[in-house]
Amino acid sequence: MMEITAQLVKKLRETTGAGMMDCKKTLVETKGNIKKAIELLKEKGLGKAEKKAGRVAAEGLAGLKLGENKGIIIEINSETDFVAKNDAFQELVAKTVDFVYDNEPKDIEVVKSSDFIEYFNDSVSKIGEKIELRRFKIIKTTENEAINGYIHSNNRIAVIIKAKCDSLKTAENIKPFLKNIAMHASAMKPSTLSYKDFSTEYVKSETKGRIEIIKKENEELSRLKKPLKNVPDFVSRLQLTDEIIADTKKQIKKELLLEGKPEKILDKIIPGKIARYILDNTTLDQEQCLLDQQYVMNDKLTVGEAVKAEGEKIKGTAEIIEFTRIEVGEGIQKKVEDFAAEVTGQLG
Repeated sequence: MMEITAQLVKKLRETTGAGMMDCKKTLVETKGNIKKAIELLKEKGLGKAEKKAGRVAAEGLAGLKLGENKGIIIEINSETDFVAKNDAFQELVAKTVDFVYDNEPKDIEVVKSSDFIEYFNDSVSKIGEKIELRRFKIIKTTENEAINGYIHSNNRIAVIIKAKCDSLKTAENIKPFLKNIAMHASAMKPSTLSYKDFSTEYVKSETKGRIEIIKKENEELSRLKKPLKNVPDFVSRLQLTDEIIADTKKQIKKELLLEGKPEKILDKIIPGKIARYILDNTTLDQEQCLLDQQYVMNDKLTVGEAVKAEGEKIKGTAEIIEFTRIEVGEGIQKKVEDFAAEVTGQLG
């Protein structure tokens, strides 16, 4: 009988995705014959997914856990939405959330080298699909900081928001509002915190195309005899220098005077016109930057302005300094099955 070595068990485990103990027992049963062990695991339903690596896991669930000074957010992927609804998979997600929260691993490789991975892999072998811990983020607070979060009812989108406050009292009182901001981020899909995070190269690459889209939209609006959108010069606050704002104010003042508006009332009109100009010329920020998006619960304010206003309301100051948003399957290229082509191929 061939010696059942750790390397042999590892090889069978990597080939079949079955649990370590199942692999060891099966190798003993087959006297070390790895081919027979693979077949036997299949018969037992423990090796259904022989070499799952080529398959795409783009479904799954997000997980969220919050404490007083810490929050964690994770994504675990499965191949099918059916498995994501399975009780065993949901238990796997819950236990992984607890493990990450309690142990604070540095990255996924640390999780893979921990004792916990034995439970994880055994659960995967029983479920029978390719399942992956794709990513996680741990957010911790220090003095006068607050966190809160939100996980959507479908458990596919989760968000954590972190704010810096002027006092511990403000940090405590701002928490319920931070959940509202997390709900906003869940719906509006920001990819970064502020326009200040953009590079000038990225903004430049986005400018021409976005302006052309608005021009084409205006062609359709014109055909329908509807009001046209203002065609912007820019797409981000990053481009709106103090000089450009000053020149715009002068141009607006000149146009108002030509319209016959009394000079004494211009100071009341110009701020609103400037605000509109900034809104029209920051479409990239409004789409991608959390602080610069129009707040869904009060679209007269940006998210940044809404947080500032809430801070003042509770007699303090607060600003969002970090957020994390996870949406299951985001960025994963899903395989599109062509059933007709598959049948045709099998028929030769």
